[in-house]
Amino acid sequence: MNKLFQAKTSFTGRAVPLAALCLAALVAGGCASPSHTITPEMHARAASENPAPPKDEDFPALNSAKWEQGAFPSLEALRAMRTGLGKDQVRNLLGHPHFREGLGGVREWNYIFHFRTGTGPEYITCQYMVRFNADVLTNGMYWKGPGCADLLKPPPVGAKPVAAVQPAVVPARTTLGADGLFRFDGRSLADLLPEGRRKLDALASDIKSSTKSVNAIRVTGHTDRLGTATYNQALSLARANTVRDYLVQSGISAQTVQVQGKGESEPKVQCTQTSRAALIDCLAPNRRVEIEVFAER
Repeated sequence: MNKLFQAKTSFTGRAVPLAALCLAALVAGGCASPSHTITPEMHARAASENPAPPKDEDFPALNSAKWEQGAFPSLEALRAMRTGLGKDQVRNLLGHPHFREGLGGVREWNYIFHFRTGTGPEYITCQYMVRFNADVLTNGMYWKGPGCADLLKPPPVGAKPVAAVQPAVVPARTTLGADGLFRFDGRSLADLLPEGRRKLDALASDIKSSTKSVNAIRVTGHTDRLGTATYNQALSLARANTVRDYLVQSGISAQTVQVQGKGESEPKVQCTQTSRAALIDCLAPNRRVEIEVFAER
């Protein structure tokens, strides 16, 4: 029997079909799908498509990555990314995706990329998403992270090359306790407490008066662990959206504000109280909204 099409196990001596061997290798991450020819018609279809870009919450959580360390990519390789590339070509430029993307029919690859900000060990982290169309050709490449897409801009003509990527603007972070912002279990504009409104008014005034230009504002909602994970995720995102809406009503440009909900996934404190009232008090720091302002001051 041709060994390319049949193999024997060391335990039973029975023939094992190649498909079963390849499936096992796929699970182990070592068996790749065969390539296919890319025709001019396929290129044209990919170039004509204009899919809606993903929202921040469409990117996978960093802690769900298979390869959590990420990678330091080549800027030239990233600049070579285009619509109409096949998966083999993307893999050759960027390597394997860093998340568990599935075994077949996968239409999205996600990466964690780091960029040096100087000659030392400091770096910033960005997420990068590649989406594929029905022909399994790239039809969209997207970044998550303030200033990440700007890293690919080539230097001006005649400019001296720089040894390292310049750092993104360091954000000014404000953390507001949700208990002081919203009524109990509240999430809408109508649920904002008077003290919460005063804090947001002061924040909006500070942003408008003390910044030269705002690159981005990221609003992140967090909850404690009480309740289901699904409920907490929805609550955290709703509160972040409400804070965003209030800032926009206060004169902040809507185009600069990004929102995300982290639910109970990033607690600041751990509590073990058996009394529910005491537990709720202890968990208060976890119920919060964080506002990061990326701006030149």
